[in-house]
Amino acid sequence: MNDHRRLGRELGIFDTDPLIGSGLPFWLPAGAAIRKAVEDYVYELERRHGYQHVNSPVLGKRELYERSGHWAHYGDDMFPVMEVGGEEFVLRPSLCPHHALIYRSRPRSHRDLPLRVAELGGMYRSELSGVLGGLTRVRAIQLNDGHIFCAPEDAAAEVSAALDLIEAAHAQLGIEAARYRLSLRGEGGKYVDDPALWAESESVLREVLRERGRAYDEERGEAAFYGPKIDIQIADPLGREATLSTVQVDLYQPGRFDLSHAGGGRPVMVHRSVVGGLERLVAHLIEVHGGAFPAWLAPVQAVVLPLTDAELPAARDLVRRGVAAGLRAELSAPEKGSLGARIRAHRLVPYQLVVGPREAAGGEASVRLRDGSQAGALPLAELAARCRPEF
Repeated sequence: MNDHRRLGRELGIFDTDPLIGSGLPFWLPAGAAIRKAVEDYVYELERRHGYQHVNSPVLGKRELYERSGHWAHYGDDMFPVMEVGGEEFVLRPSLCPHHALIYRSRPRSHRDLPLRVAELGGMYRSELSGVLGGLTRVRAIQLNDGHIFCAPEDAAAEVSAALDLIEAAHAQLGIEAARYRLSLRGEGGKYVDDPALWAESESVLREVLRERGRAYDEERGEAAFYGPKIDIQIADPLGREATLSTVQVDLYQPGRFDLSHAGGGRPVMVHRSVVGGLERLVAHLIEVHGGAFPAWLAPVQAVVLPLTDAELPAARDLVRRGVAAGLRAELSAPEKGSLGARIRAHRLVPYQLVVGPREAAGGEASVRLRDGSQAGALPLAELAARCRPEF
């Protein structure tokens, strides 16, 4: 079984240290490379679909979260207040209040709608030590988050478009959804008490799922405190489920922050996360691919393998040219063992570039794929193109 907690450490993707703390993993070079590849892909995917990217602080004043409703309905999952200069600050548990204020920071017209903003930002949740593990349950989350401010009559179309983005990203990442879930409110004070608001939001999500012909399960008690959501569930090798991507319809926070546009209209706020938290995503990718990541995601995309020390200068030049072409390339020198041993050591690298005397003389390499097949002498530009995600 590909347990990401074991494999992730063996492959140099992430690790932890008690001096940093439980639930606070750090990314090692291979993990940072995977994370950056995902970030770049999602950023470009969002940009091509009309999103504007923003950045906001990981702290906010307590009153911000009182206004948003997080303090009353989500307070048990938030870190304690920090007092600074007579003011109270909190590590944010969510990015949506910040994005609501970004919308409110400028005069808006109905012509500005839909306004789509996205951010890869940190958020923090006070998880109990007993539930923490690997990358799947952590206290610091890098979330691919986004919010669409639109007219009520456009909400269904925006929800459907967000699902298009999610499904495209999952296909590119090699992820298969276990199931779709319509998450509805349960009983108690965890949820905003406004039945009409819930009924209207739920109606939009049901309409979208029906029009897309998407089978789904309903689960009460799994909604956000402010509204229902569509959750895309994934499963690990043992069949344990987790939520990766979500789309939510929020009619509550626009009123709390008095969001409007010229003419007095109030937008609907659609929350969506294309790939969820990067920690949970990478944990799932490790287990799905067993470390043999698609070429565009691989921490090292090409390893250059000179036969002998005589080919080292040509091999180093090939690495340099590969990096310049956009490849994540590295050298494996003869001092590290025989060619066969080095090939085995780099069995997860998509492209193995063998440089013998003939290749060195011609400034090229014989390309071997990780499945053992031969690809001949491919130009570096073609290799780099093969290592880019598709849109």
